Amino acid sequence: MTLLGRKIDRNYLNSIGWKGIRQRKIHIEELLHKAINHLRKAGTPIRILDVAAGHGRYVLDAIEKSDCRPDSILLRDYSDLNVEAGNALIKQKELCDIASFVKGDAFDSQSLANVEPRPTIGVVSGLYELFADNDLTRASLDGLAKAIPDGGYLIYTGQPWHPQIELIARALTSHRQGQAWVMRRRTQAELDQLVAAAGFKKIDQRIDEWGIFTVSLARRVAA
Repeated sequence: MTLLGRKIDRNYLNSIGWKGIRQRKIHIEELLHKAINHLRKAGTPIRILDVAAGHGRYVLDAIEKSDCRPDSILLRDYSDLNVEAGNALIKQKELCDIASFVKGDAFDSQSLANVEPRPTIGVVSGLYELFADNDLTRASLDGLAKAIPDGGYLIYTGQPWHPQIELIARALTSHRQGQAWVMRRRTQAELDQLVAAAGFKKIDQRIDEWGIFTVSLARRVAA
């Protein structure tokens, strides 16, 4: 790579958006460890479900740093390429005995509700902010609420603000059949209300210093 190419890469990765994403990963790991510790103290099985895992690195990296090995990890994603890469990462990290990666739709309420084994921690990262339709978000949260028993936990991310939203919309295509990537900037209050309506009580939150990405932890409560 040329000197100019390296400079372009460095500037890109040091942009505020990517800094926020890296901090979001740290915050997800913090709250995942917190949920794991709560379950361990309660003597509850630790079964993790990530509904839109990408390559699965967020959860798998967090588990590598944890002193508590989960009972199971189920990663799902809509992309065949992500499923393939995620399974390779599971093998690389020698987690095949507890972790698996399958294809799945994060907005398919019934599919999520029927997940086995039933997760005690659900993770939804970098998903809801990509879709403007609250009906999709409600369907996803409803499925998770049916899958996660009372006392289980949900980790979810939000994006109340982003400094590069117009650039992203003009330059990149989304997950929706090549349409422009127009991200949904929900307020934190709106996102929290959707989560609460599904049957979860928010108990903690992290946010980066630029106010771009939030990571929240909620507990499943009885209806």
